[in-house]
Amino acid sequence: MQLDGIKPDTTTFASILPACAKMGALVWGIDIHQSIMEGGFLSDIIVGNALVDMYAKCGDIDKARELFDRMPQRDIVSWNALIAGYAQNGFVENALEIFKQMQLAAVKPDSTTFASILPMCAKMGALKQGMDIHRSVMEGGFLSDIIVGNTLVDMYAKCGSVDKARKLFGRMQQRDIISWNAMIAGYAQNGFVEKALETFNQMQLAGVKPNSSTLASILPACAKMGALEQGIDIHQSIKDRGILLDVVVATSLVDMYAKCGRIDKACELFEEMPHRNVVSWNAMIAGYAQNGFFEKALETFKQMQLAGLKPDPTTFASILPACAKMGALEQGMDIHQSIMEGGFLSDIIVGNALVDMYGKCGNMDKARELFDKMPQKNVVSWNAMIAGYAHNGFCKDALKIFELMKQSGAYPDAVSFSCVLFVCRHTGLVDEGCTYFSDMHNPYCITPTIDHYVCMVDLLARAGYLEDTLNFIIKMPIKPVVVVWKMVHAFCVGDRSHPQTQEIYAELEKLALEMKAARYFPDSRHLSNDVEEEEKELFLSRHSEKLAIAFGLLNTPPGTTIRVVKNLRVCSDCHTATKFISKIVAREIVVRDANRFHHFKHGKCSCGDYW
Repeated sequence: MQLDGIKPDTTTFASILPACAKMGALVWGIDIHQSIMEGGFLSDIIVGNALVDMYAKCGDIDKARELFDRMPQRDIVSWNALIAGYAQNGFVENALEIFKQMQLAAVKPDSTTFASILPMCAKMGALKQGMDIHRSVMEGGFLSDIIVGNTLVDMYAKCGSVDKARKLFGRMQQRDIISWNAMIAGYAQNGFVEKALETFNQMQLAGVKPNSSTLASILPACAKMGALEQGIDIHQSIKDRGILLDVVVATSLVDMYAKCGRIDKACELFEEMPHRNVVSWNAMIAGYAQNGFFEKALETFKQMQLAGLKPDPTTFASILPACAKMGALEQGMDIHQSIMEGGFLSDIIVGNALVDMYGKCGNMDKARELFDKMPQKNVVSWNAMIAGYAHNGFCKDALKIFELMKQSGAYPDAVSFSCVLFVCRHTGLVDEGCTYFSDMHNPYCITPTIDHYVCMVDLLARAGYLEDTLNFIIKMPIKPVVVVWKMVHAFCVGDRSHPQTQEIYAELEKLALEMKAARYFPDSRHLSNDVEEEEKELFLSRHSEKLAIAFGLLNTPPGTTIRVVKNLRVCSDCHTATKFISKIVAREIVVRDANRFHHFKHGKCSCGDYW
């Protein structure tokens, strides 16, 4: 146009500047700004608005503000451009301040203003300002505008006022997919997981098809609830409707399956993903770690790095607990080095995970050094140190840290008291333990859980206060579970000391018949040849893990996972037998032997029969 000798006018500039804004083409925008000044169009309000908008959207918010301040005239579009500019560039407080100045200048906001400013209140959790803006929306008659209505629902939900969000949602004359998504996400983010699922079902009954944003909100809700069946239904619905799995939805599915215990399905989906980002890898690493597959978590972490993706704080917060659980100090130290190189050492979540890892790997000097250097500490930081000292046998240090925590102004939580009661219970500090337990009620207003009651029962019983222990159990405000009457059930080969010995052996005989019917044959290869085969089978049937599993089957509800810790390597016969039992009783059985975890499920073991 310019080469043809045709001079641009206001319409030209008002058309070309939004193109620069959309592309983020700041250099071109500056050239056009120069042409505007040369042509004498800078005082034109339409051109001025387009310039403010272009500079704001291209990230030069200072230049946008300078131009805005110099404008001889301003209208609602001018104010909206600057408010949106501050909002989009993350200057939330500035956006709210400009909104106030706009009202003082007697300029009435419109639907675009509200659609820009309400998300800022949501981002800041500024409920009071949001409620003030809600009043302005009603006064201006914009409540029926669906975009404004959606941003109001979203604002209330993100500010934690879910009841107000629900009332507004219920009164909306029109709803679109964004309205439903705001309500579903609001419930999910505020912990009302069942309500989120209920609203998702209502949305489908209303004929509104979910999109990627819906699925990215509802799948974490299923994960949080462990609602595997609903998650599978949603996954099937995605397949039936031919919805393309973008990286966000695919990652949400991986996370849901992992958190619901289906790590096999999570792994299958992860491998099928054509594109993976850091969040996808984090979901898989966390999934392995949370399900006890610590070696796989470390292996996946290495694969992520080989794929050229840089770990973020979430990655480190997921992988360090795996090192902690394995006692893998060397790997933990390597990861610590990567954290320092990445500049994440000041991140409080990463710092907490490092302190916890060093504590659980037995290096309390390093844990304390890191703890002391932390620029910020929260209750998790203090708990990691207390637990580290407690579990490493430095009980006095654990109690000293707890006292320091209180002196620092940090507020102990239920976990803090679990740690100090653990210390008291293992050192016989009855008076101190009773004082700490009393402190939970007053002054800290913490309601004790069953774990706290178990600690107190064990503390009193170990010290010989049996009558006090019985009275304590009788007065408990919550129903005592089996573990209150006894923390851990221990068995050795051929053990007959347990009060339920008869029932345990009867259960084993019953299982033996069912296993033989399923074609199980005892593996006596490693026993002495001097012993008759019948005696060998009898000896194998009385192995400690079999006794523990039978006890677990007798004393836990159907479907409950049975967990066994063994101080030796699991033998080949017990390994085979446990696979059969897991299939027969339809239970997951987790056995931690001297080498690794074995997850038995549906007749298979996570180790692939190689351990």
